[in-house]
Amino acid sequence: MRKNCRGMTLIEVLVAFIVLSVTMAVIMQIFSGGMRNARLAESYSRAVFLAESKMAAVGLERPLLSGEDSGQVGGDMHWRVSVTPAEDDPTTNGQMMPVRLYQVRVMAGWSEDGRERQVELASLRLGPRQ
Repeated sequence: MRKNCRGMTLIEVLVAFIVLSVTMAVIMQIFSGGMRNARLAESYSRAVFLAESKMAAVGLERPLLSGEDSGQVGGDMHWRVSVTPAEDDPTTNGQMMPVRLYQVRVMAGWSEDGRERQVELASLRLGPRQ
């Protein structure tokens, strides 16, 4: 008869090592995905902040007239402001109003992980008739 062995067999050690390896691989993938999502959320926050500041500048720092303006901030973020006249209201019965409704669109974009990403804001503003 055999005595009770108190050690582990080679097979048990290999199975435990494989389970540990698979578990660590899954944990590392979850961690790297979380870091990537945090970096992406930070980029979106910067883009929204840039777009909101450019939207607020329309009519104050930049006149509210039809046209486009664009530029770049830092090395990775670019923006474009587009102002177009909105449709005139047909209920004014042909009267000329001293103001006009403009549609303001602001796009802030950047490239991340080989993909072009962007945030776009739109608003309506009253401005002088051209």
